[in-house]
Amino acid sequence: ISAAPFLHDGGWDASKRYFLVAANQSNKIAVIDSKERELEALVDVGTIPHPGRGANFKHPKFGPVWATGHLGDETIALIGTDPKGHSKQAWKVVQSLKGQGGG
Repeated sequence: ISAAPFLHDGGWDASKRYFLVAANQSNKIAVIDSKERELEALVDVGTIPHPGRGANFKHPKFGPVWATGHLGDETIALIGTDPKGHSKQAWKVVQSLKGQGGG
């Protein structure tokens, strides 16, 4: 699957259908649809995303999200992960939180 350099760390969304993985030298998160076996989206995020497995939770406004920190800045990106129930937010950064940096 062609994505962006360099796929490194990642984890599943809550549905376990989509794998979100850092393209850490491109400042993007690649969203892989494991059912269709194709790239679903490339999401622009902060500097050097470093999610580990990421974190899934239900945001009160945006529905299901997946979170990643960054090594290059002090933000945490929340990415919408529900293309059926929250299509306007799917595969977009819906909120950027201030963090303490360091991934």
